[in-house]
Amino acid sequence: MPAAEPGSLTGRRLYFVGIGGSGMSAYANIARALGAEVRGWEAQDTIFLAALEEIDVDLGGEPRPPDGWEVVVSTAHRHRADGIPRADFLAELVAAQPSIVVGGAHGKTTTAAMIAFVLRETGRDPAWVIGGVVPQLDGNAGTGSGWLVVEGDESDRSIGALRPQIAVITNIELDHHATYASEAELRAFFESWLEDVPHVVRSWELQPVTLELAVPGEHNRQNAAAALAALALAGVPREEAEAAIVRFRGVDRRLELVGERGGVSVYDDYGHNPTELEATLRTARELTDGHLIAVYQPHVVERTRQLHRELGAALGLADAAIVTDIVGARDAPREGVTGKLVVDALPADVRAGWAPAPEDAATLALAWARPGDLVLTFGVGEPWKIARAVVEGLPA
Repeated sequence: MPAAEPGSLTGRRLYFVGIGGSGMSAYANIARALGAEVRGWEAQDTIFLAALEEIDVDLGGEPRPPDGWEVVVSTAHRHRADGIPRADFLAELVAAQPSIVVGGAHGKTTTAAMIAFVLRETGRDPAWVIGGVVPQLDGNAGTGSGWLVVEGDESDRSIGALRPQIAVITNIELDHHATYASEAELRAFFESWLEDVPHVVRSWELQPVTLELAVPGEHNRQNAAAALAALALAGVPREEAEAAIVRFRGVDRRLELVGERGGVSVYDDYGHNPTELEATLRTARELTDGHLIAVYQPHVVERTRQLHRELGAALGLADAAIVTDIVGARDAPREGVTGKLVVDALPADVRAGWAPAPEDAATLALAWARPGDLVLTFGVGEPWKIARAVVEGLPA
């Protein structure tokens, strides 16, 4: 399939509302790289703001777009400003050059990053927009004249507005209960979208690779299988792609080592649904002979209400589990729905900790951790702050 020159945004001035989100920060970075003047707003500090070097960000209060600027609004902040929905802006980027879009309940960030990494390593000059910082790609977005690799998002159905040449679906699992009433509805949504995509990779139809990857875990062997299938459709010979993918070292906040002090290892992970927690905890178990202490920060009210039993069961793979209250939720509060539901669902043989505030969770993890133990923080919001607080609080 022929490549095309990417569309230029030179001369446009774009103000991103929710610029500190995983996806919006990537959109802002690629917009700037394509020549646009970029500014934005975020409610509070996030880990992705660090990726927005030299971009002015209005932090706190309400969005303050300058006169004459186009406003791009994230789904979570539609009530704060009028402007272009983020889905429409991303659709514009995808339409500008041949694109590969990756979607699914989990694994899509890593799979998209693997594809972009291999394309770049094999000299194919890709562009990418990924909802995670990829150290080997120097960030979460980049420009190139080859394929554009995009991490799509089904949480608000925005992936349905994208028209790529290749689509990859890592898995289908109900994770966004406020958007879809059932897994059947989610599956129907994906299949309807895929009708207009020329080439489709369904990861569950593939066997995990047997390559020795730099990223651990069975889930990453499955991610690599999907990535290699997409790369073959994009014209990369299998042998060439395999030689590159084994050098891929992962995405920030995917079983990321935050620090080691006093004999305790502290990791952080973006995992937030039961399947992700289980896969990561099984992998983490192989990294320690001591106790495995999980710290989970729930993020979405409806997910917590619907899946608290499954979340508790997954966290039960740890020796001890600490759960905070729901933080930074994007849906409305609901009476009786708190992180305590997850605590109450933990297996009886797991040491259970209820720590409503993140700082409480860090204090409790420090009280429990002993030399040889591994502490692993989970969640969409800011559990990375908990992980850093634990590292800082450990004895030298």
